[in-house]
Amino acid sequence: MSQARSYAAHAADQPLAPYTFERREPRADDVAIEILYCGVCHSDLHYAQNDWGATEYPIVPGHEIVGRVTAVGSDVSQFRIGDVVGVGCMVDSCRHCHPCEDGHEQYCLNGFTPTYGAPDRQDGVFTQGGYSDKIVVNEHFVLRMPEGIDLASAAPILCAGITTYSPLKHYGVKAGDKVGVIGMGGLGHMGVKLAKALGAEVTVFTRSEAKIEEARRHGAHHVVVSTDEAQMAAVAETYDFMLDTVPVQHDINPYLAALKYDGTHILVGLLEPIEPAVQAFNLVFKRRVLAGSLIGGIEETQELLDFCAEHDIRCDVEMIDIQDINTAFERMQKSDVRYRFVIDMASLKA
Repeated sequence: MSQARSYAAHAADQPLAPYTFERREPRADDVAIEILYCGVCHSDLHYAQNDWGATEYPIVPGHEIVGRVTAVGSDVSQFRIGDVVGVGCMVDSCRHCHPCEDGHEQYCLNGFTPTYGAPDRQDGVFTQGGYSDKIVVNEHFVLRMPEGIDLASAAPILCAGITTYSPLKHYGVKAGDKVGVIGMGGLGHMGVKLAKALGAEVTVFTRSEAKIEEARRHGAHHVVVSTDEAQMAAVAETYDFMLDTVPVQHDINPYLAALKYDGTHILVGLLEPIEPAVQAFNLVFKRRVLAGSLIGGIEETQELLDFCAEHDIRCDVEMIDIQDINTAFERMQKSDVRYRFVIDMASLKA
């Protein structure tokens, strides 16, 4: 065992604070990693505040990790000391069910092991995440950072990026398709960049006129203000796909009406019940599909990292020190970030 320094939540109503805990020594198939950068996801905030009712304290959040290999187990073949690597939202799965064998570990029938907040499959110790100076992960769940990629802005690709890329690839978005991206946050701005790089004609749907120029700066071909009924009526039955990144309850019926027949509306942000109710007419009479998507598997996430390096796609980030994490959480609650906080973990040494 080795001591790790971190920031952890100790209770739902308390700020994150310094915390020292034990990391396991690498098993035969493990990779030990010094963490250089860690993205701050809205899920971290939810988990720290026990919004989903499953948090066991203390909890060290963080599942958008970029670091450098410091040690490898005796059976590790893919990585060497000094390699720059990443770790995303999961660190294990059963690896023998059909989804795992198909390379979709995120849909493991026995449940994947998240990077923080779940018992390790072998020793039962709860996993702790990337707001720390080090982590130990099975090599199957470690990703290679391609040469030339910007490491700090690559961290959120491991969650925000793959959450938007996976459904775009799965549902076959291709050159010439018309894609609507609903929302312009951490997920939405990555969805715009990735859909455009895949050759799609991209429209951002936003409730705020203030985001029109911002959406265009990120590469959107068109912007629709969704609160303007005339603008929404003008795009009825226009789109092949809707990538819905909004994480709170919202009326999806107007967006369904903007799909062509056989169009697909993909939820990647909302985990709550859909309110108001979906009007089945919007689905049945145009053979539209209402779908959902999680993150991607390890192979697909590596594919995305390579794709981003090839196309120079970066997440827009604001760098912070770990000592500012509670302020960052407060700002996230107010949507005051463009578009992802990333912690420079060198600050933990201070």
